[in-house]
Amino acid sequence: MPYSRVLPRRCALLLPAVLLLAGAAGAPGDPVVETDRGPVRGRPHGAYVTYEGIPFAAPPTGARRWRLPEPAPRWQGVRDARAPGPRCVQLPATGPGAPLGSEDCLYLNVTVPAGRSAAGRPRPVMVWFHGGGFFSGSGEDYRPDRLAVRGAAVVVTVNYRLGVFGLFAHPELGGAPAFALADQRAALRWVRENARRFGGDPHSVTVFGESAGALSVCTHLVSPPSAGLFRRAVVQSGSCSTTAPPHSLLPGLGTYEPFVPERRTVEEGAAAAARLGCGRPAGALDCLRALDARTLATADLMQRFSVLPYGNGTLPLEPRRALAAGSFHRVPVVQGTTRDEMRLFLSQTLAVYPLGNERAYLARAERSFGPATARAVTARYPLSAYPSPAVAWATLLTDASFVCPTLRDGAALARHVPTYGYRFDDRDAPDFTGLPPAPGLPFGASHGFELPYLFTLAALTAPQRQLADRMADYWTAFARTGVPAAPGAPPWPRQQRTGTVLSLAPGADGIRPVDARAAHQCALWDAHWPGTAATGRR
Repeated sequence: MPYSRVLPRRCALLLPAVLLLAGAAGAPGDPVVETDRGPVRGRPHGAYVTYEGIPFAAPPTGARRWRLPEPAPRWQGVRDARAPGPRCVQLPATGPGAPLGSEDCLYLNVTVPAGRSAAGRPRPVMVWFHGGGFFSGSGEDYRPDRLAVRGAAVVVTVNYRLGVFGLFAHPELGGAPAFALADQRAALRWVRENARRFGGDPHSVTVFGESAGALSVCTHLVSPPSAGLFRRAVVQSGSCSTTAPPHSLLPGLGTYEPFVPERRTVEEGAAAAARLGCGRPAGALDCLRALDARTLATADLMQRFSVLPYGNGTLPLEPRRALAAGSFHRVPVVQGTTRDEMRLFLSQTLAVYPLGNERAYLARAERSFGPATARAVTARYPLSAYPSPAVAWATLLTDASFVCPTLRDGAALARHVPTYGYRFDDRDAPDFTGLPPAPGLPFGASHGFELPYLFTLAALTAPQRQLADRMADYWTAFARTGVPAAPGAPPWPRQQRTGTVLSLAPGADGIRPVDARAAHQCALWDAHWPGTAATGRR
């Protein structure tokens, strides 16, 4: 531990485990924390301190490729933790290009408020799992200084293996071990061992994530091996029931299902091995492990292995069915969506799959839902109510794929645990994606657009900064107590089994309860698009 070894244990439990080690590399006065694997030197930023690039597991390279994470080796001397470690292997976020990152990527970053906590009490710990479809992204992309400083929290952002490196399956693996999820659990075990050394409370850990990170949190909620690793959960734009209708974004794209039976992933893995010249009866994994990362990091393989397998020890049941059956860890949950989730996705496909008139709108509805359901859907979402066919289509997809599934999951959760729902409603949120909006389809409050209000990602106006402060207050209060309540903030009602959620928008009346179930036509979607398993559609 980085507090002096001569401190009595009772004092060590109350003080952040920070000390200055003379003679180590770095500027004089840079803080050092001694983790369970060795000391790390951080970087002060005035009101907060960062410790980046800390290994939480051994590099999953060579013979460790497609193996469960192993403990990181101990190191001698002070490790420089003033810059992030490599991101996991992935393709560029936009456009073609060579793979980025490294297989040696199991690193995390810790952000802590400067100074001691009030009365020496340990701070709540928030562990962030990034989004990116399970084939892109990195913990370093998110600066959590607002949460750390305003919310007096210890925030940990985590890398995990992606695509074919994180979710590959094969008969020789005994199924689909879901290495990405195992990496996340290894990070949570690291937090349990080291939180107090950074001034955090190992018994007050909240997992939170957005998009693929939210699907990860959903998975940990229903995964037996994740029991006891966290006390609270926040699910942002990626519930256990998230799905999307077939052909809704591209004509050749089937139903989007983030959770699939293990046997399907194993079959995909065996077929991929054969295509790579490793289809032998025995020794296929040795053959595959001998291939370099560039050979494996193709667009096909990275995206093909970006779904989570169930029907195994990690996920015995499909997650939405586990929630409905009450088979999940009893922890309080915050979950929600943005108001215009699907506009971001639709805007990137309109150029190749246009939606410019009523005929195209009706035809796409029929192709995605079938004639009978299409008639009901287009009657409830008439083009006359929207500025363009694209806005109408994005609206109904947002309701069918994100908002209503999230509310259904919320009702299942609320039968057993305190549950709080939200809808992010700032349609003027800054666009930090770098992607061009499509004509006639402004992004609005699109997928991920709440993130600049929790992390330092984009410039905000004064009213938006006020909303960001409120959101940080809610999120960190929930991490501290299990209740998203903050001084001076409007009360956040529990969801119970209703569709009441908290609207999050700037302005005097921007934060208020709304009936999301009524506003998003959830009775229609519950009847006509409750999920792929119920409808049998592909």
